[in-house]
Amino acid sequence: MTDQAPKRPAEPWRQRLIRTLLYGRNVDRSAKARARVGLAIIAFSLVYAVIAGRLVMFAVGGDGHGTRRTASQDAIATARPDILDRNGMILATDVKTPSLFGEPRRIIDKDEAIELLTATLPDVDAGEVRDRLSSRKGFVWLKREITAQQQKDIYRLGIPGIGFLRENKRVYPSGPIVSHLIGHVNIDNQGIAGIEKWLDSNGLADLHRAGFATDRQQEPVQLAVDLRVEHALRDELLKAKDKYSAKAAAGLVSNVNTGEIIAMVSVPDYDPNNPREANDPTRINRLTTGVFEMGSTFKSLTLAMALDSGRATINTLYDARAPLVYGKFRINDTHNLGRSVPMWEVFTESSNVASARIALSMGVEAHKAFLRKLGQLSRLRTELPESAEPLVPKRWSELNTITIAFGHGMAVAPLQAVMGINALINGGYLIPPTFLKRSREDAMQVAKQVVKPETSNSMRYLMRLNAEKGTARKADVKGYYVGGKTGTSEKVVNGRYSKKQVLNSFTAIMPADNPQYQLLIMLDEPKGLPETHGFITSGWNAVPTGGKVIERIAPLLGMTPRFDLPPSERLILAASKESR
Repeated sequence: MTDQAPKRPAEPWRQRLIRTLLYGRNVDRSAKARARVGLAIIAFSLVYAVIAGRLVMFAVGGDGHGTRRTASQDAIATARPDILDRNGMILATDVKTPSLFGEPRRIIDKDEAIELLTATLPDVDAGEVRDRLSSRKGFVWLKREITAQQQKDIYRLGIPGIGFLRENKRVYPSGPIVSHLIGHVNIDNQGIAGIEKWLDSNGLADLHRAGFATDRQQEPVQLAVDLRVEHALRDELLKAKDKYSAKAAAGLVSNVNTGEIIAMVSVPDYDPNNPREANDPTRINRLTTGVFEMGSTFKSLTLAMALDSGRATINTLYDARAPLVYGKFRINDTHNLGRSVPMWEVFTESSNVASARIALSMGVEAHKAFLRKLGQLSRLRTELPESAEPLVPKRWSELNTITIAFGHGMAVAPLQAVMGINALINGGYLIPPTFLKRSREDAMQVAKQVVKPETSNSMRYLMRLNAEKGTARKADVKGYYVGGKTGTSEKVVNGRYSKKQVLNSFTAIMPADNPQYQLLIMLDEPKGLPETHGFITSGWNAVPTGGKVIERIAPLLGMTPRFDLPPSERLILAASKESR
């Protein structure tokens, strides 16, 4: 071992330099004096630089609250893209509007400021303005979205600490016409319902946060909806709601080959320019947010299941001689047929008994599998965030299959039912519905073949036959070869089905020999009239309403009327046989 003193850690070169300059023995006195003066100059320069920097910051931003004001301005000034209908009509756009703010720390006489402001803006709450201006905050909103005249009046008051910011305000030129579809935004221009909310959840909110959505050059978003068709549909639904004293009415037009939603109306609706109206629970969107037992329109699915299995044809006979008794339950028809009827008559007579027997003949598991294949047992997802889960029996017995066969005991969103029926008539393709424009080619990329083309042909025939001879006759608008199926669903009141409170539906296709569009009409609790002989079933109210809608929208959809067409046996059924 060796006794060596521990080495001292190496001194940093800066300390060594300063020590040498100030205290080194080999440095002359004049050099040390110059070094000390230099260090003093550097120290004072740093202090003055910091002070100057802070002064510049105060000059530019005023204070920390000014910075927050700027941040608030950035957050609310972000622009949203225009939303257009399929023909380029503007459904939603941004306009610039002034908003009033205050900086409490800069206001000299707050009482005077409050008095002047409330005199100019009589609709603002004086107590609320006082609370805000009495806070220790540097920036407070006093009133969002004031008029240009109000801005001029307040500007002339010359109150220190009161100012204006220009914000983007969302405006909906068509008012309530597309409200449930397009949704609305909040006071900060953030989408909170409908397509507006979908835009935020699909990248717009991220662009805002990243600061890349502050310009007005964003590409517009084009929807599938046709404003003209939407207007006509809404107009007829409002008339029908008033005429039949219904609680509500709803309707939807879908392109059966692309899944595009051409129109969607649910009344009562609301004006998205006044989004507070949307909080009224009676104004919900019944087509996606509500779920309903769809009544006899569901028989279309039951009959298609049997046809697609190959175990039945449209001429297969089913027993409808008497009510169907299952345990303590008794299934009746609205009018007793008293005989066995072929499947086509099951459809046109809308027999509950025969439909139940058809479903029973297929079995519970086959029934469930078919409805699952048509997307009826799971929640339907579209661009609209508002959607409802279908109500499906937890334990699915034969009794459930019996009632679901004619549209009771299971509730789905009406748009969901429309999707399933589209698949039955468009050649057998289940196409997810969309509110955006979509080509046929794009639709086929997401389509699934769920029934055979032969089944689809038979369903077209049955629907057309129903308009010629069945319950849809009042919607047989000449020239458009309409087909359709009615549905009258008794509502559950106090745990029991009510015969006086019904939800009526009517689904129409046009033209039946080569369907392009499906129309759904719904009336909630319509009342009987002398002209309906007191009847409240679908054929007396929803069906004629559908006929009036078809008369107005078919030309808008570019459908050319065709007259002197042969009956369905010769046009659809014969063509179907020739194609086999």
